[in-house]
Amino acid sequence: MNEEFFGYEREDGSVGIRNKIVILPSVVCSSVVAQKIAEKVENAIALSHQFGCGHIGPDFEYTVRTLAGLASNPNVFGVLVVGLGCENVTSSILSKRISKTKKPVESFDIQEINGGTIAAIEKGIKIARKMAFEAKQIKKEPFDYSHLVLGLECGGSDAISGITSNPVVGIISDKIINLGGTSILPEFTEWIGTEHLLIKRAINQEIADQIIAPINMFIESTKKLGIDFRGTQPTPGNIKGGLTTIEEKSLGNIAKSGKSPIQGVVEYSTKPKGKGLWLMIEPGLDVESMTGLAAAGAQLIIMTTGQGTPTGNPISPVIKICGNPKTCQWMSCNIDVDASEIITKNKSIDDISEILWKVVKKTCNGKFTKNEILGHYEMALWRLPGFGLDITSLLSKQ
Repeated sequence: MNEEFFGYEREDGSVGIRNKIVILPSVVCSSVVAQKIAEKVENAIALSHQFGCGHIGPDFEYTVRTLAGLASNPNVFGVLVVGLGCENVTSSILSKRISKTKKPVESFDIQEINGGTIAAIEKGIKIARKMAFEAKQIKKEPFDYSHLVLGLECGGSDAISGITSNPVVGIISDKIINLGGTSILPEFTEWIGTEHLLIKRAINQEIADQIIAPINMFIESTKKLGIDFRGTQPTPGNIKGGLTTIEEKSLGNIAKSGKSPIQGVVEYSTKPKGKGLWLMIEPGLDVESMTGLAAAGAQLIIMTTGQGTPTGNPISPVIKICGNPKTCQWMSCNIDVDASEIITKNKSIDDISEILWKVVKKTCNGKFTKNEILGHYEMALWRLPGFGLDITSLLSKQ
């Protein structure tokens, strides 16, 4: 019998494991109104952020793509975009992008409403409640895992992560891919020192070059600023957890990707162009990274942590797995899967992967993760770095 989960089919053929109503402020100035609307609507969430004004060139495209991508995620039923009216990332631009998914989208600008904040909140609540009612009419149906996009994340890593939780996640990533699904590994600054291993898994030389080029460019760009990036890694927290070199940290990071062939490299918040394992350009910042994964269409994220981190995501459920016995005890309310039993109870990586797979299936079928229960819905956008134009050029041949 084929592995299946019950999800929500969308008009564009994608499948959600949640059925959210998103209230999306186009600019920081409309974030409060968006939040007040979401507070009064069942299953609604406001994607509050600090941007939307003064963006130009590639930075403008990065911002629009990420915000529209979050709202376009299959876990979202419908979207209300709330603009101010004088910003350059306008409600109409975002609405047009999101509407390509064929999901319900409406928008308005606060400056166009007689009554300001109060009238805008009332108008938004009315629109969003109608969407919420329509969302409740959607029935779950069975789907195979070829419809799933899995995001791979780590944060607060320690020396234990690389030999416990990370390889466990690698097994699950391979399983999803073997079932016809997609997996995304971000955090390209944490590929440093493992390039020779990653390029062996690239499906062709062009993809191998795309793995190497951004890393080299990043290192050289920081050197021009008088910074040796290798000297900033591992972080103080990583060192406290027992990691000694960036290579050691990177080996643990890429273990999350299992053994599957690498199909390609995509920019931040960009959807993979096919099934299988893909790499994403993103600098290894936990919240920014998970935001990018959700914007790229990941309905589910698995995050490994050694020293413990409570962060989640407003769009995609985040399953936390930890291999550190002490952390699993003191942050038990944040940890979904205790991989420390590999150390404390002599369980194998395969044993824990079976436990994690059960949690993945339950989460896809609607069970809330710890971050959802606790309301950890952190979100942050990665602003375009100085070398972004060159990275765009490097990946343009895909």
